[in-house]
Parts: sequence; C-alpha cells; structure tokens
Amino acid sequence: MNTLTRAQLTEAIYATVGLSRNESADLLESMLGRISDALTEGKSVKISGFGTFSVRQKGRRIGRNPKTGVEVPILPRRVLVFRPSQMLREAVNATTAPAGH
Repeated sequence: MNTLTRAQLTEAIYATVGLSRNESADLLESMLGRISDALTEGKSVKISGFGTFSVRQKGRRIGRNPKTGVEVPILPRRVLVFRPSQMLREAVNATTAPAGH
C-alpha cells in the first residue's frame, strides 16, 4: 500500500507552483491548519471536486463486549466523516486495483 505523505505533498507544491520548498511547506501547513480549525469548530469543509469533511455527533448507545457478551455503555462522541465527491468516486472507480489487493 502506497501512502502520500506531507513531505510528498510539499514537494508536489514546490514542483508545480514554483514556490520555494519552505514556502511550499508553509502553504501546506496553513491549508491543513485552516481545515483542522474549521473541523474542530464543528464546521464542514467542502473542497469542490474532491469531497466534504464534516463532524458528526454520535449519541450514547449500548455496545456489547464480544468476548463476554456483557453490555457496555458507549459515550456520546464526535466523529470525523469524509464524503467523496462524485468526481473523486468516478476517478477512483475508473482505476483498477493492483493484483493482490
């Protein structure tokens, strides 16, 4: 499984936009910081053609310990949700997965 890293994103900005490596890193950090701040405040972040990040509130519920079968309360919490755009879904589905995955 290949993973795109922060360093690789910075390098891509450097190569594509023509900013210095430090400016590219600062730009990426600024963008990620603004996205994180918005999500922390409970706002949604919509990136056209990519998808929407949002925070969803999950209520209290009863879970079950799979080993013992004992019911356990699961406390309310906020979860991060990503909903890909139709364009991204189509692009992902247009490529075939490598053998063995």
